[in-house]
Amino acid sequence: MTQTTETNFTNGLLNWQFDNQFVQRLPADPETKNFRRQVLGACYSYVTPRTATSPTLLAYSTEMAQELGLSYEDCQSGLFTNVFVGNQKLRGMQPHAQCYGGHQFGNWAGQLGDGRAINLGEIIGESGQRWSIQLKGSGETPYSRSADGLAVLRSSVREFLCSEAMYHLGVPTTRALSLITTGDEVIRDMFYDGRPQSEPGAVVCRVAPSFLRLGSYEIFSAQSDIKTLKTLVDYTIESFFPHLGAPGKQTYLDWFQEVCERTADMVVDWMRVGFVHGVFNTDNTSVLGLTIDYGPYGWIDDYDPNWTPNTTDATGKRYRFGAQPQIAQWNLLQMANAIYPLIEDAEALRNILNDYVTLYTDKWQQMRADKLGLAAFNAADEELHQELNRIMQLTETDMTLFYRHLADVRIEDKDKTDDEILSPIMVAFYSPDALTQADKEDIAQWLRTYLGRVEEDGISDDKRQSKMNAINPKYVLRNYLSQLAIDKAEQGDPSLINELLDVMRHPYDEQPQYEQYAAKRPDWARNKPGCSMLSCSS
Repeated sequence: MTQTTETNFTNGLLNWQFDNQFVQRLPADPETKNFRRQVLGACYSYVTPRTATSPTLLAYSTEMAQELGLSYEDCQSGLFTNVFVGNQKLRGMQPHAQCYGGHQFGNWAGQLGDGRAINLGEIIGESGQRWSIQLKGSGETPYSRSADGLAVLRSSVREFLCSEAMYHLGVPTTRALSLITTGDEVIRDMFYDGRPQSEPGAVVCRVAPSFLRLGSYEIFSAQSDIKTLKTLVDYTIESFFPHLGAPGKQTYLDWFQEVCERTADMVVDWMRVGFVHGVFNTDNTSVLGLTIDYGPYGWIDDYDPNWTPNTTDATGKRYRFGAQPQIAQWNLLQMANAIYPLIEDAEALRNILNDYVTLYTDKWQQMRADKLGLAAFNAADEELHQELNRIMQLTETDMTLFYRHLADVRIEDKDKTDDEILSPIMVAFYSPDALTQADKEDIAQWLRTYLGRVEEDGISDDKRQSKMNAINPKYVLRNYLSQLAIDKAEQGDPSLINELLDVMRHPYDEQPQYEQYAAKRPDWARNKPGCSMLSCSS
């Protein structure tokens, strides 16, 4: 392993001014050698990225580059590739790995930390937003445990594309700047079945205001290190929640309440677009309410609240689609336990957690009303929504296509035959011929009830369609699409990565030139690795 070189660009490319508040204000690990260890009393350890043999830029986000003040020429340069694979260091960078713990699948896992992520530093973007720049897959850290700190191309493609797709869907998320192959091979056992294979390595440059997660606070509480816990909480509030005022008991409570609100907003958006995180542990739960750590995620193709994309979760289904709101509350409970020593008021924390249920439910109900094009949710609508949940499970129903084409049903269709009223949404059924007569009658009856409810709102079909199409995407990053892009990229062709990136920039638009990417999951992808279930292996 060779050490990265430092480049000083005062008047050239990537003329960034680093403002590394995280490392300046928080305690560092005094040990600077890179070996596996338990780290105490520190929020991070200094590390150096591993040098890649032959890096090649496959793709980058023009939107993220623009926010970071990078031109087209910057992004096409060899310097860009070398910096964001970890081979070169700009002046002001202070590479480090964060220390945190977490509950994984409901059990305390102890120290975890950035095992394959290295933070390069923080800059202020064009909009004035603070951004932390992080490389995922750039080598070992003290938190790598028994792993190599590297990432393979398939998982890197998925993370790169999904980060940007979620952003354009309007879902709170970390971002991705670039995807670069390393020229090195990585050994991975994709499904943990004893058949490891050599795969191409890659590095994703991830970007977020902060990569702090709930586990960042849990680790210090678990170690009874209240001093460091307080230092970290105060830093978090002063840096990212300054509107709450000076740190103190009431501010801590207000902060926790806002964390709960942001988490609720994030999960409501997950449910809106049909996204399943797959491994929603506390160490994968952002304190800023951002979707973080894209591992075995997926979009539900056929609507099934019990579906999880994670092979590790296939039996227990802890992180299944329909359970995500409850898991979020469970994670927040662990956060409450972690910060309790700073507050010592169990009832106040409990009240906030109880309020989360009401808060989430209100947001979720309004979201469901929005998806149907209704002005607002009212108590009488609950039966309508419950019946919709039932009929969507009568046969394999593509959630994305169902809602998108529901906007095409017209009020005048109420008086049509069952087959006629069903016609606009038939494209959403995977096996339309498998629908029984009873199924058709049930779905047609629901449609008539729904259109009656639309009439009560007094909104025109055209306005309702526009409203629904602005919240129900036509394009989502279906697993099989990512896998097609991965297959081509592994053969040296990144064109589909860039094409999908372009498609996902406008997920609510018609984009007739990309109509094929709005289709149902093809039958060949039903059980193909990478298209249905995924593991945590990356």
